[in-house]
Amino acid sequence: MDVDAYSYAHRRAWERLDYLARRSRLTGAEADELVTLYRRTSQQLARLQSHSPDPELIAGLSALLARARGRVLGGRSDTWSEIGRFFTHRFPAALYRSWPWWAGVAAAFLLVSAGLAVWVARFDSARTVLGIPRDTGGLTERGGAFESYYSEHPQGAFAAQVWTNNAWVTAIALFTGVLILPAVYLLFMNALNLGVSAGLMADAGRLDSFFGFILPHGTLELTAIFVAGGAGLKLGWTLIDPGRLSRLEAVARQGRATATIALGLVGVLLVCGCIEGFVTPSGLPAPVRIAIGFTAEALFLLYVFGVGRRVVLARAADAPDGSDDGRQTTSSTH
Repeated sequence: MDVDAYSYAHRRAWERLDYLARRSRLTGAEADELVTLYRRTSQQLARLQSHSPDPELIAGLSALLARARGRVLGGRSDTWSEIGRFFTHRFPAALYRSWPWWAGVAAAFLLVSAGLAVWVARFDSARTVLGIPRDTGGLTERGGAFESYYSEHPQGAFAAQVWTNNAWVTAIALFTGVLILPAVYLLFMNALNLGVSAGLMADAGRLDSFFGFILPHGTLELTAIFVAGGAGLKLGWTLIDPGRLSRLEAVARQGRATATIALGLVGVLLVCGCIEGFVTPSGLPAPVRIAIGFTAEALFLLYVFGVGRRVVLARAADAPDGSDDGRQTTSSTH
């Protein structure tokens, strides 16, 4: 083996590995490149050890691989740091960037629900059109189906069931948004269910019970659905109007943001499930239960418009052109 020629042929790759191993922060692509170069250089060192008597070259490559190995293994063990960064940077930033979309979904959803509630409560024609039975006392009476729904199952099992169901609904809203109409249909059906329930309870003079059982968990739960619907529709609109980027680049970028929101909403819905399973059916006075729900909602909005806005503005200030392009970086791995 001509050691000098071999070294000359691979020196640029070794220098690149040394550069990546010494950097304090790496993008996802750079982290992948670091792992690839580390494996390739390990094979080259093994070949040199078999054919080359040059101890200086072997010692230099061994030291380089030791640095790279520490970086690769250290990055893989930094899972908790990445999880923390997700919830302190990536998730709130994605929520803040998409807030006009989910705020618009919230306004339309609540308007439709309120209109349906008034129609059902005040006009008999609504029952005919919507196929609602004339006698709904089993649903609306004290201790009826509307109230017993929250207490007929063990609290832990009910919380898990609610979490799973809500996660399924939000996932559908997120990932059918690219087609727009399925997401709109799903949101409308949820608005219809809420509006009909409110209208029937209002007609029975039980609005106090309706709000007492809906608001503790429903405030944050509905917000999560609005976020999912808004992010999904934004993804669909990006396919129609990609802006200055190519359609493929724009959809890929928005798709990453949508996936980030989907993952983060799992935690939000876990909180909703716990509130619905343990707070809503509890014996606490209705004002206390509602206050707990409003507190959870306020903390979420503070998270979005406090933490999320600060992250987005900081990235915009750090960007070379003064704008935030929404790209993410990590310490050494995805």
